[in-house]
Amino acid sequence: MQETVKNKNQGFKLTELGIIFRSLRYKNFRLFFSGQIISLIGTWMQTIAMSWLVYRITNSALILGMIAFSSQIFSFFLSPFIGVFVDRYNRHRMLIITQSLSMLQAFILFFLASKSLISVWLIILLSMFLGIINSFDIPTRQSFIVEMVENKKDLANAIALNSFIFNAARLVGPSVAGMLIALTGENLCFLINGLSYIAVIWALLKMQVKKRAVPAQKGDVLKDFKEGFSYTFGFLPIKAILFLTAVASLTGMSYAVLMPVFAVNIFGGGPQVYGLLMAAIGIGAIAGTLYLASHQSVVHLANKIWVASAIFGASLIVFSFSHNFWFSLFILLIAGFSMMVQLASSNTVVQTIVDDNKRGRVMSFYAMCFMGVAPFGGLLSGYLAHTIGAPNTLILGGFCSIAGAMLFAAKSKQLKEALSKVHIE
Repeated sequence: MQETVKNKNQGFKLTELGIIFRSLRYKNFRLFFSGQIISLIGTWMQTIAMSWLVYRITNSALILGMIAFSSQIFSFFLSPFIGVFVDRYNRHRMLIITQSLSMLQAFILFFLASKSLISVWLIILLSMFLGIINSFDIPTRQSFIVEMVENKKDLANAIALNSFIFNAARLVGPSVAGMLIALTGENLCFLINGLSYIAVIWALLKMQVKKRAVPAQKGDVLKDFKEGFSYTFGFLPIKAILFLTAVASLTGMSYAVLMPVFAVNIFGGGPQVYGLLMAAIGIGAIAGTLYLASHQSVVHLANKIWVASAIFGASLIVFSFSHNFWFSLFILLIAGFSMMVQLASSNTVVQTIVDDNKRGRVMSFYAMCFMGVAPFGGLLSGYLAHTIGAPNTLILGGFCSIAGAMLFAAKSKQLKEALSKVHIE
C-alpha cells in the first residue's frame, strides 16, 4: 500500500513521491525552484563554454586552474565578513541585486566574445567580478532558504531540493553546451546564460516574503564577526563538518577543473565528450539529492557524511586509472552521488542546528570552507596536473578525501554526543 503522510498545517496528503518534493507546497520555494533551475542551466552552460574556450586557446591545465582560482578566491576572504551583513539586512533584496549583477557579467562576456575581443586576462577579470558577486550571493541564498519554508521540519528537504536544482542543471547544461559549442562555438552559451537570469529575478520579484526580525541597532562589524567565529568553531559538530568540507574542496572537488584534460588527452574526444563527463557527475548528484530528500529526519546524517566522503575519494582513484570511457562514466555517477550526499548532508545538519540570528555568519564560514577553499584546490590541481599529470593528481586527491573521512569518523562518538544535546528531528 502506498504510504501517505498528512501535513496538518497544509491540510493535504503527500504520496511517497510527494514526500520527496514536499517543500514545493510553499509558494515562495516553488517560485525559487522554477526560477533557479532555468538560471542554473545557463550558469552551467557558461561554465562549460568558458572552460572549453580557455583550454582551446591555451591548451594549459595550469590556466584552467588559474581561472577557477580567480572566480572563487573572494569567497575565502570576503564570505566570513559578508555573513555579518547577511544577518543584518534583507536577504531577499540582496539576492535580487546579486542575480542582476551576475546577469550583467554574462552579457559582458557575450559581447566581448562575439566581438573577438576576449582574452585569457579578460576572462580572469570577469571571473573575479563574478567571484565577488558570489561571495555575497552564496551565503545569502543558503540563509534565505529558511525564509521560504515555513515549517522548519521541511528545511532538510528544501536544502536537498536546492541541491537537486543545482545538479539537474549540471545534467542539462553541460550536455546542451557541448552540442552548441560544436555547432556554433562558445558565444551562444554566454548569451543564453545572461537571458536565463531573467527567470530567477522574476521569481524573486513575485515572492511575498514575511519581514524578518533584524537587529534594530547594528553594532560593530568586527564584534559581530568575532561572535560568529566563536559560535561556529566553538561547537564541535559545525567545526568538524567545516573541516571535512574544506579538505574535500581543497583536494577532491576540484576534479571537475581537470575534466577537459581527461576529455581530450585520456579519451581523445571534444566538447561532446566533456559534456558527457560532466553530465554523468550531474546524474549521480541528482540521485544523491533525491535519496536525501526522501528522508523525513536528519538524525544519523553524521555517519552518511564521512562514509560518502570515503566513497567519493575511492571513486576518484578508480576513475584516474580507467581508460574505458563508459566505465569512467559509471564511476563518475558514483562520484557525483557520494559528493552530493556528503555536501547536502553537511549543509542540512549545519542549517538545522544553527541559531537563526547567527545563520548568515555560520553559512558564510560554510561558504568559505566550500567555495572559498575550492580555488586553492583548483590552482593546486592545475599545477599538479601540469607537473605529475591529471590522473596522478586525482589519485592524490582521492587519498586525501579518504584520510579526511577517517579523521571525521574518529570523532563520530563525540560528534553524536554533541548533536544529542540539540533537537534536530
